[in-house]
Amino acid sequence: MLGVFQGFFVIFIVVGVGYVLGRTDLLGRDAQMVLSKLVYFVATPALLLTSLAKSNLAQIFSTTLAVAAISAFAIAAVYIVIARYVLRRQIPESIVGGLAASYVNSANLGIPIATFVLHDSSFVAPLLLFQIVLYSPIALTALDLTALRSGSHRLSLRDTVVAPFANPIVLGGILGVILSALDWHLPSPVLSSITMLGNMSVPGALLVFGLSLTGVSVLKKGESPRRDVALATVLKMFAMPALVYVLARFVFGETGHSLFAQTVIAALPTAQNVLVYANRYGRGQVLARDAALVTTFVAIPVILVIAALLA
Repeated sequence: MLGVFQGFFVIFIVVGVGYVLGRTDLLGRDAQMVLSKLVYFVATPALLLTSLAKSNLAQIFSTTLAVAAISAFAIAAVYIVIARYVLRRQIPESIVGGLAASYVNSANLGIPIATFVLHDSSFVAPLLLFQIVLYSPIALTALDLTALRSGSHRLSLRDTVVAPFANPIVLGGILGVILSALDWHLPSPVLSSITMLGNMSVPGALLVFGLSLTGVSVLKKGESPRRDVALATVLKMFAMPALVYVLARFVFGETGHSLFAQTVIAALPTAQNVLVYANRYGRGQVLARDAALVTTFVAIPVILVIAALLA
């Protein structure tokens, strides 16, 4: 149980630093947007490239990868359908909400939790690969094609094909997978430089999250889409772990520590990357911010209960 609190404590400290920086206005009024762009265009692509280039793809392609993919797409689809046809939200906001309901905080919180609670950080690797190589490209392409274009613009086949390869995060992930598959190593000075840039990604995203909390009231009436946040929270923190448990146990036959690990990973909160993406496209920022904060607090008791039942 101590590992759960240690993992969350690390996150809260860095987010708190971002909040203090925002409160004191030490970095200026545009700090959140500038840092968000730095994380999106530079740090995260560098992190994905180096992480995947050093990974063993044969070990990553596993049952965990299949469970993560099925559950994420299913939960996101449920959210988008409800958001579009019940809450009457626009497509970009529905996509951001779908990410908030299904995009797991696999790096910022997943690695500490996997280390302290599961005692094996490799459990996070398949989820990272799925979110980097497949899930993010699909979501970001959808946002490229809906949020960055006016309603009167007719999308061409070229737009649809080119969009994924014009996204820096997608490019970083693709290059990392290629390097790993070819077992080709970058020259040491180049790798060290990219690694230094990539090391900014996790703390940078957490600082952006802390800055976004400055001068705002989370779940403020009239500002926060409370129903959207509630829907994303319920799907992320309750429906997704339950679905993963059912898939892992009854479809793929997982038991013991593996079943426990996959369920815990599914109960991780919404990733701060969703807020970075929302800032990038200028859609659903409040939803992404509030969902990330609410699910982070809800995740603590949820993971404790899962640990008590399955550990």
